[in-house]
Amino acid sequence: MTYLQQPIQEIETIPEVSPADTVIETTESHNSWIEEVEIDFVAKIKKILFTLWRKIIEIRNRNLNEENVPQSHREDQIERVRLYHVWPGKNVFYFKGLLICGPDPRRLLLTTVSISLSSLVFIVYVTKDVPKISLCVLLTLIVFANLLMVSVIDPGIIPRNNELPSPESTQNGRVRSKRVFINGSKLKLKYCRICRIYRPARSCHCIVCDNCVDKFDHHCPWIGQCIGLRNYRLYVLLLVIANVYFVYIFVFSCLKIQQKNGGNGLIGLVRDCPETLVLACFSFVGACFVGGLACYHFYLIATNQTAYENFRQQYGSTKNPFDKGFVTNIKEVLFSPWTHSRINFRSEM
Repeated sequence: MTYLQQPIQEIETIPEVSPADTVIETTESHNSWIEEVEIDFVAKIKKILFTLWRKIIEIRNRNLNEENVPQSHREDQIERVRLYHVWPGKNVFYFKGLLICGPDPRRLLLTTVSISLSSLVFIVYVTKDVPKISLCVLLTLIVFANLLMVSVIDPGIIPRNNELPSPESTQNGRVRSKRVFINGSKLKLKYCRICRIYRPARSCHCIVCDNCVDKFDHHCPWIGQCIGLRNYRLYVLLLVIANVYFVYIFVFSCLKIQQKNGGNGLIGLVRDCPETLVLACFSFVGACFVGGLACYHFYLIATNQTAYENFRQQYGSTKNPFDKGFVTNIKEVLFSPWTHSRINFRSEM
């Protein structure tokens, strides 16, 4: 049997579909998809609104409950106030109580600007020698670091007392002072009405900072901080370094003026190098002032006095009970162990 003679197999017939029916089915499926998306979107919006409304109700109920909670229970939930927030003195605190300055930090800013301008004029107008400039920059950085340390640490503030003096210690409305013996000498401890304490020996209440400071020396207006037990040796070191700095600038400024001076006198110097002349005058005044102050404090260290005691002549007619000899005085003032602060200004109230 040939190929053509084979029986013809039955073929399943496929119904014909018109283009119009195809369009109708596509449109219906598209519309149903849009309806599903709309229903899903509306459901999500309802869910979001319901969640938001529930949060609002929870916050409202929480506030009502907090109003009805006693003060003792509420304090556990509120962040406690730190001591430097409510300290009654006039100090200014920075970095959450880590740094403590005097009531007027602008004095410190003025001192910093004066030293910075001196170094800038020296570098720009006096010399172009790299070693001289490097040494000037190094001295400037050391002065700034020491100045910052003196002005931002606790000078030795004594903690205050919140209790009133006992009736036994008062007489005619005034608190009687105490008498103590130190190294065989009788000293009087006065009562501070502001801090409500008996001030220790060699301490004083600073009227600028409004604090009692242990071993009070003076309140330095150029730093804006009290000088006391904890920052006195840093203050003396600052005087020495600052004196070296001003002498260094003065010497090289004079050498520059000598090179520029062509026999024209003062008028020629003002015309040729006015910046160097002004810097030389400023550094000379600074060296004389800081040098004289350093010599005065060396005398106080050798005799174991404070500037406050020397100014008031407290040991003029009596023997100084703290004077233990030249060498011992220097060791006690400059090389004694570091005294920790009596107050933690970051402590919680």
